[in-house]
Amino acid sequence: MTPLARRLAARIAAEGPIGLDAYMADCLLHPAHGYYATRDPFGRAGDFITAPEISQMFGEMLGLCLAQVWLDQGRPAPFTLAEIGPGRGTLSADVARVLARVPGMAEAAQLHLIEASPTLRAVQRETLRGHAVTWHDSIATLPEAPLFLLANEFFDALPIRQFQRTEAGWAERQVGLQGCSLVPGLAPPSRFAALEPRLADTKPGDVVETCPAAAPIMAEIARRIATHGGVALVIDYGHWRSLGDTFQAVKAHSYCDPFATPGEADLTAHVAFEPLAEAARAAGAQASAMTPQGVLLERLGITARAEALAAKLSGAARQAHVAAHRRLTHPEEMGQVFQSLAIFPVTAPVPPGFDV
Repeated sequence: MTPLARRLAARIAAEGPIGLDAYMADCLLHPAHGYYATRDPFGRAGDFITAPEISQMFGEMLGLCLAQVWLDQGRPAPFTLAEIGPGRGTLSADVARVLARVPGMAEAAQLHLIEASPTLRAVQRETLRGHAVTWHDSIATLPEAPLFLLANEFFDALPIRQFQRTEAGWAERQVGLQGCSLVPGLAPPSRFAALEPRLADTKPGDVVETCPAAAPIMAEIARRIATHGGVALVIDYGHWRSLGDTFQAVKAHSYCDPFATPGEADLTAHVAFEPLAEAARAAGAQASAMTPQGVLLERLGITARAEALAAKLSGAARQAHVAAHRRLTHPEEMGQVFQSLAIFPVTAPVPPGFDV
């Protein structure tokens, strides 16, 4: 057993089964044994690769989107350029490089990263060497100023609750013990007011996931944008509405049992974009239509950028570049399973690449 598995087993033996959200929180964020607290999981040497690590073009396209929004909203200065869940800092570095080409924008930008992991903060500090960066544990301490925020593969790592519909109500998934092993199980069925609307589009046996932390985080982001201006770009894998078991674990670029090695594998679930859009609108901001990543990148001009970069490459480097473009945009790769959402003031133009 991993050190965290022993701790969880002792807790469950003493207190009884725990919810999937509590299990995920410990596995990912335990200060001594949590996955993100103890390692750099990104890139080929880690457990998974995110879009910014695949190609600089991803960050460049999002940077162009932010630049146009900044111009459309009257060049606010100063403004907060923030990333929540910034990984190795690669996306922020690529975006900052684009913004430096827009007269006055880099000077107006104040870079803030929301990152709880000391390990990843150290990596980000190295990636963003030469940039003035302020780190935060949560969005609550960001400045009250125009906010231009990036959230790439952030919401998928927030702890979820999982419910299975039965004839008698909703049975919540829990984590318990079988001998010395951590195993999933179901609590007795009950009624949950928040799930009453889902009775209309589910049947017994269906699984619905909720993410308690997502809406409050989005509400705070949207409040700042509604009050001060700016935009939030959310990119993640998911769907408009949760339906089905999407809880998964990844280790060394392969799927694995999420209960086998707690603290040593990445745990995620698909993002439901509908609750994010609803939370943003309730906080006074506008939310775009959900847009596939591939469609967004194509609208922002990634193919023209890919062709310009390819003209300078040959051999294996050119082949890798072409493969990266396909991976980011093609429907059979990341282009369709990854979706995007823009949050912006109700009085502002729609950000480029998005519809409402």
